[in-house]
Amino acid sequence: MTLMNRMVVCAIAAAATGFAAAPTVEVTGNYVEARTADVYTGACFANSEVQLIGNLAVFGWQINRGSWKGVTLDGLNVAAAVRANSTLGDRTGEPYPVRAFLMVDERANLEQRQALKEFAQRMTGDLLGDIVKTAAMPIRFTVEGASVHESRVTLSAGTLAQIRTRAIEEGDHTCGHEVPWYDPLAKTEHAMAAYTLENRFQGSTTEDLRASWSSPYRRSAFVGTFHVSE
Repeated sequence: MTLMNRMVVCAIAAAATGFAAAPTVEVTGNYVEARTADVYTGACFANSEVQLIGNLAVFGWQINRGSWKGVTLDGLNVAAAVRANSTLGDRTGEPYPVRAFLMVDERANLEQRQALKEFAQRMTGDLLGDIVKTAAMPIRFTVEGASVHESRVTLSAGTLAQIRTRAIEEGDHTCGHEVPWYDPLAKTEHAMAAYTLENRFQGSTTEDLRASWSSPYRRSAFVGTFHVSE
C-alpha cells in the first residue's frame, strides 16, 4: 500500500470513529395533561361528548435533564393551554384551528425560553403552531411518589393554570368497559390515564385564548414520562 493510500485509509477510519463517538443529545422528564372531556372512558360516554366538549386542555413538562440545540434545560418547566375548534384527539372531527398560550419557566434566560418553546412545539406537532401569547411565570411540577404513573401529580403555572391528578382507582369505573379513548396530546415514552382533581385556566382577555375554564373530577388526564432526542 502506498503512503497516499495509507493516509486515505487512516483519514476514513478517523472520520468513522468521530461519527461513532458523537454524543446523542437527549431530553428526559415527566409530562401531565388534563382536558375538558374524559380520555379514559367507554364508547357510550365518549360518543356523548365528542364534538361537543373536550376542545380545551392544559399540559406541561418537567425537564429533569437534557439540552435542546445546545441550550441546557436541566430542571426547567414549560406548559401550555390550548383552545381547539372541536374535541382534541377526535379522528372524525377537525380540531384546527387551535390557539395556544405558552407558559415558560421564569427561571429560564432568553435563550432557554426560546429552547423551551421549540421543545414544546417538537413534542406536540401542529398543536402549538399558533401561539397567540407567551408569558414567563413561576411553574411548579411535583410528583408525590416514586413513579409519575402511580402518584399525585401537580402542575401550576403562576395563578393562570393548574392541574392536579391522581391514579385511576376502582371506584372511577362506571360502565366497566373503560379504555384510554384518546392518545396523549404530546409525545411520551410511557403514559397512563389519570383522574383529574383540578383542571383550570384563567385566561379570557383578547390577548390570549379568549377562554377560561375549570373542569375537575373527571377521568380526563394523562401522566407520563418522555425521552426524546433532539
